[in-house]
Amino acid sequence: MKIALAQINATVGDIAGNTAQVIDAARQARGRGANILLTPELVVSGYPAEDLWLREDLHRRVEQALVELCTHSHGITLVIGHPHRVGKEVFNAASVLRDGAVLATYHKFSLPNHTVFDEQRYFVAGERPCVFEAAGIRFGVTICADVWHEPAARSAADAGAQVLLVLNASPYHFEKQGERYDVVRDRIKETGLPVVYCNLVGGQDELVFDGASFAMNAQGEVTSQFPPFETGVYDVEFDGTRLQAGPVAEPLPAEAMLWKALGLGLRDYVTKNSFPGVLLGLSGGIDSALVLALAVDVLGAGHVHAVMMPSPYTADISLDDARTMANGFGVKYTELPIGGLFSAFLHELAPVFSGLEPDVTEENIQARIRGTLLMALSNKSGDLLLATGNKSEMAVGYATLYGDMAGGFAPLRDVSKTWVYRLSRWRNSVAPAIPQRVIERPPSAELRPGQTDQDTLPDYGMLDAIIERYVEWDQSVEAMVAAGLREAEVRRVVRMIDRSEYKRRQAAPGVRITERAFGKDRRYPITQRFVP
Repeated sequence: MKIALAQINATVGDIAGNTAQVIDAARQARGRGANILLTPELVVSGYPAEDLWLREDLHRRVEQALVELCTHSHGITLVIGHPHRVGKEVFNAASVLRDGAVLATYHKFSLPNHTVFDEQRYFVAGERPCVFEAAGIRFGVTICADVWHEPAARSAADAGAQVLLVLNASPYHFEKQGERYDVVRDRIKETGLPVVYCNLVGGQDELVFDGASFAMNAQGEVTSQFPPFETGVYDVEFDGTRLQAGPVAEPLPAEAMLWKALGLGLRDYVTKNSFPGVLLGLSGGIDSALVLALAVDVLGAGHVHAVMMPSPYTADISLDDARTMANGFGVKYTELPIGGLFSAFLHELAPVFSGLEPDVTEENIQARIRGTLLMALSNKSGDLLLATGNKSEMAVGYATLYGDMAGGFAPLRDVSKTWVYRLSRWRNSVAPAIPQRVIERPPSAELRPGQTDQDTLPDYGMLDAIIERYVEWDQSVEAMVAAGLREAEVRRVVRMIDRSEYKRRQAAPGVRITERAFGKDRRYPITQRFVP
């Protein structure tokens, strides 16, 4: 028998569009002789729909969609992920549709309420297994987090299941697929059942879902592995006793996986929100260069506008490199010098600033002039302004509110400076994109003569090590010092991180690629006096 897996890119709230994708997948699967079509978790509503799940009108549309999907269940069994309202309770559910009717509905046991998950706010946990028969084989239905814990899989096995089907909306982060393999193997050891795992694909605000659906036999061996970050309908064969060997996609290098994740997150944010294109400030530095390359790769040069805004402190090579990159990518390019505007600001402020030495104030004025110009262009064109800052800067507040933090989306928000360099070198290995001297030059905001980032920050290697340990691992200062990091630097960076929370609250969303991104993953109070 054949099980088809629909790796669908659902859009939150687009009930009609998501349903149409399922119907098309059912048509493909039926045409290839599949007995079952397995869809991702909550595919009808999209995931996570957040407080849309509290709306009665959303649930009415979902119910209508299930009626429509039933009409497409002749000759094939559809396993559909959807929110299920029962009286005043709502469940994270999967319904089994066949021959125009709903055969059974399963309610998810395990409702995650950590990191980016908040399912206990919306759903009630289920308690009963769901096992159905197709072609003489008994299939147990589970949903995403159910497979990370024993009860749901064990209940399905006890109810007579021979195969576990898992509907998933499992977001990507570094090395996530290995974690999935590990937990699925744990369930296989406990139940002795093979697993067929179907995952959502696509970007949803800061989350990106990588698909990467797979099948694993009763010995814990991967028999089929489907491509990450791609939509498609993929087939798994089961002969009644074991899963047949199928295609196994080659694992991608870490850089390629990250590039696909960032690209899909950016593309879907732009297209699902109906922006005609994007624009960004192209400084001649490495961060904006990498964002430019990413935007062109996923949106096409015709949808990207690069703007260079030189100040009196902009180096000639920065201007040259910006022109070189814009010409090389073939994007629309505009130069808007800010020297005159900067002088006008200083002139107007001179009476108020009389007797005061220049400091970061004058630097921030330049950044805010640029932010104002970019937002004006965004408003006039309708293009989405991309903020080009990275996680290292976001962590320690090395960015200007209403200046270089201006924008609607920040593709590098969860990408450390170390990874910015690593991705830039990798992207150049695919095809020339970023001038080598942009990668090799000491990074600088170019807001005062001779400025470099390391005038203010530790070396990025040390900085990123501290950020990773403090933000992503929740390590104490003592543990970081014991690991060999310098105590003075650790305390300085930790203090900068904690004092910058107010900036992060006002920052644009961006693609989550680590287990602990700023935002939903890490929720710290702005006003607090805890000293680590």
